[in-house]
Amino acid sequence: MRLMTTTMLVSALAAPAFAADPELTVFDWAGFEEPSIFQAYIDKHGTGPTYAFFGDDDEAFQKVASGFKADLVHPCSQMVSKYRDAGLIETWDTSKIPNFDKIDPKFLDSEVFQDDQGVWYIPTDWGATAVAYNTETVPVEDVSTLQVFVDPKYQNRTSLPDSSDDVWALAYLATGTTDWTEVTDEQFDAAAAWLRKAHQNVAAYWADPSEQAQLMASGAVDIAWSWNDGVTYLRDDNHPVGFQRAATEGSSTFFCGFVNLKDGPGNEDKAYDFINAWLEPSAGKALLDTIGYGHTSTEAMATIEDEPAVKEGLGPVDVPILDQTPNSPEQREKQLAEFEKIKAGF
Repeated sequence: MRLMTTTMLVSALAAPAFAADPELTVFDWAGFEEPSIFQAYIDKHGTGPTYAFFGDDDEAFQKVASGFKADLVHPCSQMVSKYRDAGLIETWDTSKIPNFDKIDPKFLDSEVFQDDQGVWYIPTDWGATAVAYNTETVPVEDVSTLQVFVDPKYQNRTSLPDSSDDVWALAYLATGTTDWTEVTDEQFDAAAAWLRKAHQNVAAYWADPSEQAQLMASGAVDIAWSWNDGVTYLRDDNHPVGFQRAATEGSSTFFCGFVNLKDGPGNEDKAYDFINAWLEPSAGKALLDTIGYGHTSTEAMATIEDEPAVKEGLGPVDVPILDQTPNSPEQREKQLAEFEKIKAGF
């Protein structure tokens, strides 16, 4: 059934899944088509862009590399080097992006994102990956450690993302590695062994936050390694869910943004209108309310800094944090290959 579902999903992604403005196609994660996030674009053009969706970063890259046509793609930071190395993207003209200088500099602190050739990446959103759990069936002390994912008590009661980056962030943290930019063979082997144990407890690997929320809402699983949005969706429907970001071994953070594809079929001016809408301060509240993420704009974050959702889901925690910043493409490929073996039971 899962294989058939995956096949249908891939087939569905062969064409834009949400048609609107034919002059701008955005290849994105499901959920980010929420109009309030880019309301200024709608105000100017009367409708939102046409959307096509992907389930994970590696899938998106492979699709674009194979010839899928879009104007913008929304990868997370560790993928940008792959798009650059493959010659798929072009630099942004930041003179056309008035709020570019409002982006917190920490999100652009890499030569992968900007160098003497220009700016290759517009970071827009960030979030946390941590332990979501059913507060009615899981004692809070059980999720005080990431070892809950290998606890026999929760066999067939956990869910992990079908995302190599996120599961390796979990496995590294659980085995004491908090920086994945310089991973030794011993650290990799320890994380892989732990992940194989965690696989024994997995009822399902979720493909997107909506699927993860459905798994937890139905009672199929009690614990998931989750982004903010899965928790937001569950709480919006009044399900009893906690988000443990302060497990002893730590939690993870990530950030994502937009790249400008070469030879996009649409209107380049509209691509800039879309990015400018995303960087409006008002997008911060919309992003938080609908998905639970933080905004890369300091002005946007200033409008929501006192929101409870920021303090609980995005605020500082006194535990190790593994930042999902760019690591070597070779390491990512090694992790991806090993993850596929683990999911297959090897």
